Amino acid sequence: MVGGASVREMPIDVILPCLDEAAALPWVLGRMPPGFRPIVADNGSRDNSAQIARSHGAVVVDVPQRGFGSACHAGLLAATSPVVCIMDADSSLDPADLPLVAGPVLAGLADLVLGRRKPSGHGTWPLHARLGNHALAAVIRRRTEVRLRDLGPMRAARRDGLLALALADRRFGYPLEMVIRAAEAGWQIDERDVPYHPRAGKSKVTGTVRGTLRTMRDMRRVLAT
Repeated sequence: MVGGASVREMPIDVILPCLDEAAALPWVLGRMPPGFRPIVADNGSRDNSAQIARSHGAVVVDVPQRGFGSACHAGLLAATSPVVCIMDADSSLDPADLPLVAGPVLAGLADLVLGRRKPSGHGTWPLHARLGNHALAAVIRRRTEVRLRDLGPMRAARRDGLLALALADRRFGYPLEMVIRAAEAGWQIDERDVPYHPRAGKSKVTGTVRGTLRTMRDMRRVLAT
């Protein structure tokens, strides 16, 4: 499926699923590189995330249906650029690294690129979260023969291609379903190393064993279907 121009002719929309990320958004939005346009998909934040996002020039999409996948899908529908990026809004990933994952898609070298997380310090990525990620990556390798080492939350792909995958999960299984459906569709999937930093505030997923188990449950549901 690989193909396309190697020169960016319009801004790249960056979808930022968001739930109570007021502490992180100023840094994240301030680090957005030229040519990358943030779309904050606000999933019912009770802090002032939406107001902060607007004050920093981001497009804000209100997403009443709870779920990580719901926020990502709403952001995808709101995007207009041919190539889009998705990344967490919690400051664990630096938007300045977006060109690393978008570049191969723009150049027609890959259809989907994931940022492989490289922890920047001790405790950045808890052991239980790393073990769960490694287990999922192993399942993906067995089922699809795609040699992934990380189900990275920073990624880039073509918008029309993502919509054509018709992803159905609206919870934390969304990132896994994207990779599996892309592999089934014959996409060229690649990885690029990106630094992984301590997030701002408490993680809703990897910061607790309970959050990791909930995510794994959602992903097992995707694998079962």
